[in-house]
Amino acid sequence: MISHLNNRSLIKISGKDSQQFLQSQFSNNINHLQKDRIQVNAYCQHQGKIIALIWLFRIEDEFHLSIPTEMKEILLSRLNMFKLMSDIDIEDISSVTYQYGVVGKVNLQTYKIHKNLSLLISNDSHHDSDSIDSWEKACVENYLPEIYLTTSEKYIPQALNLDLNEFGVSFSKGCYPGQEVVARMHYLGNPKRRLFIFKSRFKTNVGDSLNINESKSLKPSGEVIRSVSYGDGFLCLATFETAHIDKDIYLNNIPQQKLEVFNE
Repeated sequence: MISHLNNRSLIKISGKDSQQFLQSQFSNNINHLQKDRIQVNAYCQHQGKIIALIWLFRIEDEFHLSIPTEMKEILLSRLNMFKLMSDIDIEDISSVTYQYGVVGKVNLQTYKIHKNLSLLISNDSHHDSDSIDSWEKACVENYLPEIYLTTSEKYIPQALNLDLNEFGVSFSKGCYPGQEVVARMHYLGNPKRRLFIFKSRFKTNVGDSLNINESKSLKPSGEVIRSVSYGDGFLCLATFETAHIDKDIYLNNIPQQKLEVFNE
């Protein structure tokens, strides 16, 4: 299955300081980036909250950053603000490069993201393509998180499972924005929020709240970070308080809109 990801943009970073610069900005260890692999990185602010999630890969000596289009201007502004005197060039190549999400094994040159998910980069806009919903459903089922404007600067990496097997965070690399906070939370023990998949008979949107009656928190117990239609309802990926996952959970605090934990 292949889907044209027309909701994503692509930024190219080149120049002799590219690797060192990106290493100082992102949460993962750029020096460990593997050929034909995508490395997921969190771009955090000083409090450790994720501004954006980056899919990072390399073509020869040039780094490429794939990101939801609605997050592109925030990313470009921040990169340009911090590059200072670094010898790097930052170029938006979204208009001349097409991105395709691939599920399963295909005979194409792709960059593996996670399990059976990969990214195809092409100059051709005429690939046969499935619905983007097919890709979104695969991302939800594989617990692949995303950050949009609605959820930007709300969550530390642990709340999106990025610390598990150091999938999106390295705890042995050098400093990056928010590194001290993220590391402190890691060594303090288990985070209070993790990713879960929920099934709903009601429409779910990114940013919708998940609530329980027993919670004493002033904030909702969870929030939807990805959502896709599924049968006659919706499937969503949400960050949620682990202590309350066995409770009755309601969408946007509406008693009639009860959610179910999705068991694959």
